[in-house]
Amino acid sequence: MRLSEEGLKNRSEWEEKGYHLPQYDRQKMIERTKENPYWIHFGAGNIFRAFQANIVERLLNEQKVDRGLIATQRGLIVAEGFDYEIVEKMNHPHDEYSILVTLKADGSVEKTVIGSIAESLVLDSENEKQFQRLQEIFKKDSLQMASFTITEKGYSLVGVNGEFLADVEEDFLRGPQEPKSYMGKVAALLYTRYQDGAKPIAMVSMDNCSHNGDKLFAAIFSFAEKWAENGKCEYGFVDYIKDKTKVTFPWTMIDKITPRPDASVKEMLIQDGVEELEPVITSKKSYVAPFVNAEECEYLVVEDAFPNGREDLAAAGVMFTDRETVDKVEKMKVCTCLNPLHTALAVYGCLLGYKKISEEMADEELRSLVEITGYKEGLPVVVNPGILDPKEFIDTVLQVRIPNPFMPDTPQRIATDTSQKLAIRYGETIKAYLADPKLDIDDLKLIPLIFAGWLRYLMGVDDQGKSFDLSPDPLLDRVCPIVAEVKLGETFDAREVLKEILSDTEIFGVDLHEIGMAERVEQYFTELTAGVGAVRETLKKYTRK
Repeated sequence: MRLSEEGLKNRSEWEEKGYHLPQYDRQKMIERTKENPYWIHFGAGNIFRAFQANIVERLLNEQKVDRGLIATQRGLIVAEGFDYEIVEKMNHPHDEYSILVTLKADGSVEKTVIGSIAESLVLDSENEKQFQRLQEIFKKDSLQMASFTITEKGYSLVGVNGEFLADVEEDFLRGPQEPKSYMGKVAALLYTRYQDGAKPIAMVSMDNCSHNGDKLFAAIFSFAEKWAENGKCEYGFVDYIKDKTKVTFPWTMIDKITPRPDASVKEMLIQDGVEELEPVITSKKSYVAPFVNAEECEYLVVEDAFPNGREDLAAAGVMFTDRETVDKVEKMKVCTCLNPLHTALAVYGCLLGYKKISEEMADEELRSLVEITGYKEGLPVVVNPGILDPKEFIDTVLQVRIPNPFMPDTPQRIATDTSQKLAIRYGETIKAYLADPKLDIDDLKLIPLIFAGWLRYLMGVDDQGKSFDLSPDPLLDRVCPIVAEVKLGETFDAREVLKEILSDTEIFGVDLHEIGMAERVEQYFTELTAGVGAVRETLKKYTRK
């Protein structure tokens, strides 16, 4: 059983092993898509194959003629601009097919062969043939959307020193001819569309970051403005970017856990008889395989701003709404219903020696920690976006998503960059309490326990007194020395040790001294460091319902 056009001709062999196969004429789909593409996606990684490509796969398989997309039987095109080897070593050898393994919380597994990708390209201006093909796609009247999953840093044009990156600076001077930077290449393709009649299009970031459309707009606009200033393009291109009847940058909220391809999933597919499943680790350290494993739950909320129209993606579960609602959904998820719970489990999971997030939900204290944090402390201030119910969202997170034993996610991964997350994931809830005269900040008992837990985590010593490696975080060099002299079981003055950091609004979103929460954090931190086993005892003490 080979994952290729030839290998899938023996459909019965695959179907007998429980694989869902494409139910449409794939060759005709490819021809139609190449001739009249409506969707091109940038970023050929796991989230794309598990989510966006599967959205179109479902629509194609419905075979209903009353919807535009399904009637015209078109798939989508993907372009990879960071790691070209993904396309060259994974997509092309498998004739653009991949396998999606959906790992469900009830223990069942769904295996789907994804065939909706009609064409994959590299976003490389030095590859003349491929870049010309991308320019050809951007000239097509039929193109409605260019979407992105390239991570938040993919939109950044500056380095850590706040100055423009070297390739960006060069692109500003060089103009839209043979750009080198990622956003420079995307801007050049959009310039091609402008030159070919200023045709309308939606530029849709689907990355997991707040107000993602604004980040994409800022990057593209910077190139248009600099090119115009440097005489490399007309000022009309700047106007085109700003004209919402021509180009839009919708906000979106995306949520689906897609860990890197797991060895146990690979073994399951090998047992089925699928060949050539070895993953590839590229020279840029991307870890890709012919399959991707993902959870069953998924959310994609999109601002409905498509100047060239859009296909009926809502038929596959995409939720279209207005910008204000997207913002509410984003805040609901990030500030209350998912991310704060994940971070709490990450910090305390590392301290208690857990290697899987799912296993933590069988821990009575940890389960109580996130239930109280979500339901009791967070829900009173969450804004209901209307299209998703906050309580139902938390129910799904705590009863289905996090406990899923098949999801190989770790507290160590989620603990990455925690210093950058606390202000949003908890600080916004604190601010909401302070702003509501009917609420009392003193009722927040477990959010300060999570803050204290993070400070205890920075010691790099678990609850058994054993050292562990901290996850990457840009502020480790600044915050770790604060607790470096604290030793388990030894007496110290928590107020003196933590005085400076608890006033840091950059980390916590608020000055904890100013709002009267610092003393509680100091007390918790003292208890958490009382000796071996103190983390467990402190959790038992404060998570009783």
